[in-house]
This record gives sequence, C-alpha cells and structure tokens, in this order.
Amino acid sequence: MNLELLESFGQNYPEEADGTLDCISMALTCTFNRWGTLLAVGCNDGRIVIWDFLTRGIAKIISAHIHPVCSLCWSRDGHKLVSASTDNIVSQWDVLSGDCDQRFRFPSPILKVQYHPRDQNKVLVCPMKSAPVMLTLSDSKHVVLPVDDDSDLNVVASFDRRGEYIYTGNAKGKILVLKTDSQDLVASFRVTTGTSNTTAIKSIEFARKGSCFLINTADRIIRVYDGREILTCGRDGEPEPMQKLQDLVNRTPWKKCCFSGDGEYIVAGSARQHALYIWEKSIGNLVKILHGTRGELLLDVAWHPVRPIIASISSGVVSIWAQNQVENWSAFAPDFKELDENVEYEERESEFDIEDEDKSEPEQTGADAAEDEEVDVTSVDPIAAFCSSDEELEDSKALLYLPIAPEVEDPEENPYGPPPDAVQTSLMDEGASSEKKRQSSADGSQPPKKKPKTTNIELQGVPNDEVHPLLGVKGDGKSKKKQAGRPKGSKGKEKDSPFKPKLYKGDRGLPLEGSAKGKVQAELSQPLTGKDTLGALSGLLRGLALFSP
Repeated sequence: MNLELLESFGQNYPEEADGTLDCISMALTCTFNRWGTLLAVGCNDGRIVIWDFLTRGIAKIISAHIHPVCSLCWSRDGHKLVSASTDNIVSQWDVLSGDCDQRFRFPSPILKVQYHPRDQNKVLVCPMKSAPVMLTLSDSKHVVLPVDDDSDLNVVASFDRRGEYIYTGNAKGKILVLKTDSQDLVASFRVTTGTSNTTAIKSIEFARKGSCFLINTADRIIRVYDGREILTCGRDGEPEPMQKLQDLVNRTPWKKCCFSGDGEYIVAGSARQHALYIWEKSIGNLVKILHGTRGELLLDVAWHPVRPIIASISSGVVSIWAQNQVENWSAFAPDFKELDENVEYEERESEFDIEDEDKSEPEQTGADAAEDEEVDVTSVDPIAAFCSSDEELEDSKALLYLPIAPEVEDPEENPYGPPPDAVQTSLMDEGASSEKKRQSSADGSQPPKKKPKTTNIELQGVPNDEVHPLLGVKGDGKSKKKQAGRPKGSKGKEKDSPFKPKLYKGDRGLPLEGSAKGKVQAELSQPLTGKDTLGALSGLLRGLALFSP
C-alpha cells in the first residue's frame, strides 16, 4: 500500500545520508535485486555479502572468490547471482544454499556481468580487450558478439530493458544495436562531441521503466537517448540525444551512472570524489548534489528499484542516501491540529454513540445492497511497482527475503534442553564429530560439496597479461591499507571476524589456551569404550578445572 503513495507527495529522490553498511571486508561493488529487498555487495576478499535491506542486517555471506569481486548481477527471480572476480573467473551462485552452480574462466579481466532480463540462462560478459561474450549456462557454450572495428576491442555492452537487443559501444564512439537471438545488426550510430571528433564509450545503462537509456562517455557528458528512436533511425543513423547532462563548472568525469527506479531521475557518481549528482530526466536540470566524506573516492552507485534510496560505495563502506521523513498529519486529515497542551473537548450530540438514535430510517434498497455485498479479504492485488508493464501478475516463485537462523550464544544454559545426565552420556559419541565440525568451520569451509563445473572460455587474439582496473587504480589512504584478496593464513576469514568460531571451556565462555586446547582436542578425538568412559570423563573434567580462574 505504501508503494502507491511514493510518488504522490512531490520529489522522488534522496536528500541526505541515512547511515552506512559495514561489510567487515572492503566493499567494491553493489547491486539490488529486482524488488530492492536484498542488496548484494562484492568485497575485496572475494566474499559476497547479502544484506536484508529492510532490517539493514546481513542475511548471508558467500565465500565466492579468492580475489576481489568486481561485478555482480541478480537473476530475474532472485534465486541466482552471477559474479566476476579480478582473476578472470565468472561464477553463478544459488542464493539460498550459497553453492556455486557453474564457473567460467576467461583469458582477460572481466569488466561487467549481466543476466538477460527475461532469460536467466543467458549471461552477458564484457572482458577487457575483447568483444563482449554471451554465455548460455545450460550447455556452457558462448557466442562472441560482432564488433564494429576488430582493431578496437575496448567494448562495453548491455542488454536493453527486456533483453530483445544488445547495445555495444567502443572507444571510437560507435554504438551497435544487435538482435539478442541472432546477433544481427539492427541499428548503429556514432556519438560525436559536436564536431567530427568522437569520444570513447565508458558505459551504457537502461532505465527499468520506459525505453530510455544513457551513455556515459569520456568527454564527461551523459547523453540520454530514446531506444525507440534509435531503432527507427536504423544503421548509421544520426539520432539526437534527449538530454546532455554534465558538470559545466568543475568538468567532473563520471565513475558510474544509473536511472532511478521510475526512470524519472538520473544519478551520476563523480570519479574525483564521493559526490552524487542527481538530474531530472524530463527537464535536464540538476536537482541535488549529495556530498560524502571529503577525500574519498567513489567506486559504485546503485539506485533502489522502488524507493528514492541510493547506495554508494567509497573506502570499502556502503553509504545509504534517503529522504528525510517528516510526519505531516495534515496530509491525511486537512483539519488536523497539533496541540501544545490538552484541551477539554465538548462532545456533540450522538457523536460517539454506537447507533444514532436520532437518524432517520434509510431507504431499504441502499442499506440492503450494502449489507449483502461481500468484501474480498483473501485475494491479494499485485503491486504495480513490482510488475513490468507487460505483466499483470507478480512472480510467485520470486526470492524476496532470505531466512536467517537464530544464533544461540550459550547452548549449555538452554532451559528446554535435555537433562545433564543425557548430555554427559551423549558427549562421548559426539566428541569426534564435533571436533571435525570445529576444524571444518575454523578452516572457513563447509562440509565437502559437489565441485562446480569449470569451463575455460577461449578467445582468440586476447592478451593474457591484462590487469583489472580495480587493481591498478590508486585509491585513497584508507583503501591502500587493505590489500586486495584474502590475507595469508586466514583462508577467507578475518583475524577477529565475528564469524570465526572459538573453542570455549565450561559455562564461563572463556577461550581455551595453548596446551589446554590441545589436551581437550586430543581427549575428545579418542574413541571411548567400556570401563575407560568414566575415567576419561573425570580426567577431562579435572583438566578443565585446572584452567578455570
């Protein structure tokens, strides 16, 4: 119901900072799912942290890669997540289980991965110094998309809103529109700087609603086009942009641009500082500049699909920008008055009576018709904000939220648990298995799972010694302190990470130390039989008592 009120009260863009999300590791890229309920964040230690955006809590952590995650994309139904890391690997993940379904190894670093908007069996990959590649996940095959100039392979690409066409752009400003199914050239045009000079295409982004898309170019101008006009102009057309957006004062280059959820606003993040510029698409006027911490460099920007909320990343932290919510009761009741102190209220005749004794008898027809009318309280109307323009119903199989298991801090103090005698007798049988579990969790690895299939993608003429821009960019001071990739010896877990289990002694919750830890592990790992059981138990308890304070 609240979603229907979003656009009713004026401006629909964020105005101020609304907190941060700290992923423990250094965040590099982020993306919302289709409904904005979950936010996936790729980190520099290879992990993917999934936030429940309503509660602002971590819902899941996937130990995805060894090297930094540089690109992420949700599938349409939210059950799958595709990621790319700086070691040239593209992986598909099952969000609920956290398992890797498939893995693809490319010869050069990956700049971007994107699911087909309607067919999650297809993934568009943009490798460095290579033509874009479209993967088919079911049979692990790939198709290299045609390019305008074989000598210029600095190509970016994107699916349009419904995945019918793929738009590609190169360093010479040439845009090609290809049919997704056949890769046939449908339309093309060149982005020029007013004269005959061309400018490199940095990124192409489509709006979630409508047919508009934007092109971020090296000449520091964001051009907004109508996709229908591009298709009408055909090959070598000369379409005029609907808007040209730029910072005329500072000549700011843009790191990342995207549309708002309703397609009415455009946000662009500065490549020089943590600053977000917001324009109104229809008029082209700058409506807001959001400034982050001075001296930080911006890495990524994502606009919430439904609400006026923006997530931006700088210095490894996700910043949230939202509107200032002011309660305006007069918007709901025009005669509403806010009182400084209590006022004695004079009740009108029959004002609070359950039945008005003085009212005249109504006409039977109207009253009977109202009483006989059945109110439907079971069926749920689809939320328009969650449906595409060509859909009437929401996706019933969509994954909107992730279940979170409660964390029990002191399981020994559970009042509803088994009696102490039962715990002691079962301790022997569970000793060896619990030790194995501790070892596996300390290693940061789950029980052995089926190894995902890895497919090597061979691309001809692509250099193998390219370095990903994320690894070569000089960040701010805070960024330099944290190395890319996982720290040595930690195997994916931070040294003081709250996710790393510790061994405890007794009910005091104090970590075991040195020889005590080794002694307990040795005694637990030995199988106990017959007469040895009682002696071993008493010896174990004595050993624990020695180290209690």
